[in-house]
This record gives sequence, C-alpha cells and structure tokens, in this order.
Amino acid sequence: QVQLVESGGGLVQAGGSLRLSCAASGRTFSTNAMGWFRQAPGKERELVAGISSGGSTYSADSVKGRFTISRDNRKNTVYLQMNSLKPEDTAVYYCALSQGRTAGWAGGYKYWGQGTRVTVSS
Repeated sequence: QVQLVESGGGLVQAGGSLRLSCAASGRTFSTNAMGWFRQAPGKERELVAGISSGGSTYSADSVKGRFTISRDNRKNTVYLQMNSLKPEDTAVYYCALSQGRTAGWAGGYKYWGQGTRVTVSS
C-alpha cells in the first residue's frame, strides 16, 4: 500500500521561504512522476509542480521562478522549495504519486498524502 507523508508546512511572512518534503513508502517509485498539489479555501485542488522519474519538471505559471521541485529516488522523497512566498500561496499542500511518467498530467496522480498547511501572512 502506498503511503505519502508530507512535512515542512507552517506559517511564514510574505517574501519568505519554506521547504516541503514528502516521504513515500510501500512500493518502488523511481519510474513514476511525483508532484505537489495545493488547495486553497473555496478553490479546486491544482497541480503546482511535478517531476518525472528522469527529472523533467512541470510548474504552474503562478509559481514559476519561485517554486522548485526535486526528488531523491534513493530516498523515495520529493521536495518542494518555495521562495518569495505570497499570501495567495496559502493553501493545504498535498504530495502526490502518479500512475504514469508525465510530470504535468494532473489526471495521472492517483495517490495522495494527508496534506500540510502553508500559511503566508502579509
């Protein structure tokens, strides 16, 4: 059974940084894309960033140049480095594992973590 456990959320002032981590267990993940979604109050869950097994990445336009996704296949871990945070980045962030290899295909993500809350104050 797949388990995804996120950590690293919290409260930060606008302009600050946070690093989210997601540890995966239960199967081999090296061939699957992994990603980060977020859901703000009253909004739909959206794909923020994804990374393929080969390291190709996808980033939503709203976070390009500010967020960086990376992964360590030896540790079954994916990271999201978030810089220059804005109040509109406030959301619950979810780690996700795709059934496929394509980082930017939101529909491929089928396994989810429990979420970690990120709050950016102005």
